[in-house]
Amino acid sequence: MKVKNWMTKNPVVISPDASLMDVVSLMHQKSIRHIPVVREGEMLGFITESNLRQYLVQPCPNGIKASDVMILNPITIVSNSTLDAAARLIYNYKIGGLPVMEKRQLVGILTASDIVAAFIEFMGMLEDYARIDIIVTDRQYSIEDALKIIRECGGKIISVLMDAEPSRRKVHSVRLERMELGPLIERLELSNFKVISVLE
Repeated sequence: MKVKNWMTKNPVVISPDASLMDVVSLMHQKSIRHIPVVREGEMLGFITESNLRQYLVQPCPNGIKASDVMILNPITIVSNSTLDAAARLIYNYKIGGLPVMEKRQLVGILTASDIVAAFIEFMGMLEDYARIDIIVTDRQYSIEDALKIIRECGGKIISVLMDAEPSRRKVHSVRLERMELGPLIERLELSNFKVISVLE
């Protein structure tokens, strides 16, 4: 999954000469928490809701401009990067959003909320689903064989996750569209797969 497919394109921007109150007003009006500071197409800095707080705990002094409160040289990402890379940056630097660049030009903004939305859609978590947790008990078989059986039984797979229990057995959690699971579980267990839990 690429950043360019999940970022907000043509983001709201503000001039470095705008007043602090202009910044606050625009963020409130557009319901955004991040705003790039741009002059003639060039991004000069980045303003976030969190770095404005120190200025808003007391009556706002006159004369403060966007250029006075912006973050210089913010962490950015290129549009062709993966969402995994963006998520690592946001986590490692404890930030809420990233300006997205393409050939040194600002082309979008990617926020932590965008990343969460992407992974929720990718994992099919908002769909009505069933889940079966499977362990491969015979080394001559693989999870691919189990997935083949699921498809042969009419199962429509949404996603597959793998986790390792403390015993080091690999547990594969298979999300699939709701179906009658009894015959499928029986077929899997007859084929040397152990179904350890079921969520319907």
